[in-house]
Amino acid sequence: MGGVSVLEDWLFKFPENIYINIKEPIDGAIDYMLRNWEPFFDVITKVLRSMLSGIGTFVELIPWWLLISLVFIATYAMSRKILRAILYSVLLFFIGAIGLWDLMNQTLTVVISSVIISLVFGLPIGILISSSKRANAVVRPILDTMQTMPSFVYLIPAVMLLGLGNVPAVIATTIYAIPPVIRLTSHGIQQVDVEVVEAAKSFGATKAQALFKVQIPQAMPTIMTGVNQTIMMAISMVVTCSMIGATGLGTEVLIGINRLESGTGFAAGIAIVIVAIIMDRLTQGIIREESAPNE
Repeated sequence: MGGVSVLEDWLFKFPENIYINIKEPIDGAIDYMLRNWEPFFDVITKVLRSMLSGIGTFVELIPWWLLISLVFIATYAMSRKILRAILYSVLLFFIGAIGLWDLMNQTLTVVISSVIISLVFGLPIGILISSSKRANAVVRPILDTMQTMPSFVYLIPAVMLLGLGNVPAVIATTIYAIPPVIRLTSHGIQQVDVEVVEAAKSFGATKAQALFKVQIPQAMPTIMTGVNQTIMMAISMVVTCSMIGATGLGTEVLIGINRLESGTGFAAGIAIVIVAIIMDRLTQGIIREESAPNE
């Protein structure tokens, strides 16, 4: 009977003597970087702090009435619907009316910084893998991992390597938000009609000219969809990053959770939703304008 029991354990339970320890190598790699790459991370911290400071100053210099006016003008220019423009302006005014305007600016600072970095790295990578099967084979599993990894996991190495605050928040947000712009840039370029590209080359266009003057313009609606998704993911991740000291609306949500203050949490949550909706609709409007000439 003892043998039968052992056989049942082996069949229905994973063998306990089989264990691959991946925790210690990962911890060891982080410790190695902390000991040996400190100057490198100091440079990154200084650069990102300067970037955050510059963008934050610019955002704060925009008067509240001017920002609301710009949203009104942009919404009407893209949709030609006066009621929609009024609605978005009123919603933005509502954020200030509930006392969250300054926190919204702090959130926008981190989001804008993260999106800029995502585009600076994401667009070239997307262009690269669109024309290279080997690069695509290497990058795609990495993107799959980045998109399926729980967002909280990115906070751990970011804090260990860069400390607390907005700097690690930007890094974690960028890692979380960059996959869509890479994927959709590559997908958009690959979906351009081959005959159009061949026609451009037959008229003497080089590979680079065909890429920048034919493929990218044709793929722009898809690329802008990737930008839109990157912005949305950045907004959602910034809230999570409040756990590592990122300032802004996410901090209010965290305070509401810690103090069990539903009003505080809901007010900040509503403000985040409003910001997300406005940014989503504006980028969607750009996508429609980019798509119109091709329809």
